[in-house]
Amino acid sequence: MPVVHQEIAVRRARTADVARIAGLVDFYSGKRILLEKAPVTLYEDVQEFWVACPADDLSVVIGCGALHVLWQDLGEIRTLAVDQSWRGRRIGDLLMAQLLRTARELGLERLFCLTFERKFFERHGFQTISGTPVEAEVYEQMRRSYDEGVAEFLDLEYVKPNTLGKTPECSWSCSHSVTARSGGGAPW
Repeated sequence: MPVVHQEIAVRRARTADVARIAGLVDFYSGKRILLEKAPVTLYEDVQEFWVACPADDLSVVIGCGALHVLWQDLGEIRTLAVDQSWRGRRIGDLLMAQLLRTARELGLERLFCLTFERKFFERHGFQTISGTPVEAEVYEQMRRSYDEGVAEFLDLEYVKPNTLGKTPECSWSCSHSVTARSGGGAPW
């Protein structure tokens, strides 16, 4: 069931949405803002995505965002993008609110993102961090992942300079405590 806010609906992504999600990813990866993702990866991860659509036409995808679970209490906000022609209408905020609700429903306590759009994430309670905020045992388990985003989060050598072609000093890792903002009065 989509969540509708004024003229925008946010719903779970479906396989039919992958081509449009890929278009958004291609646009922003071409500007070196998002990581490139192959269509096969988007199909594999479609269950992680939420999409924004005009409320009167749920088949038109105008934005997307994903929540990737990495560990029992840890998740990553990924691939948050809004069509250029729809920017400035708080669609990213609506997607972020849904991703945060989903994180709480899953029982995640901490979220992070790898981003160059620091101000947007700070508006949603994320704080810039340095290093990898996981225990040594979890770090060793996470190193086994084949996911490039996990490798960047762990700051593994083979992703330096990172896949966006920018030096690690230019990338931002932000964290968010899900439970700290889940009380009454939260903006989502």
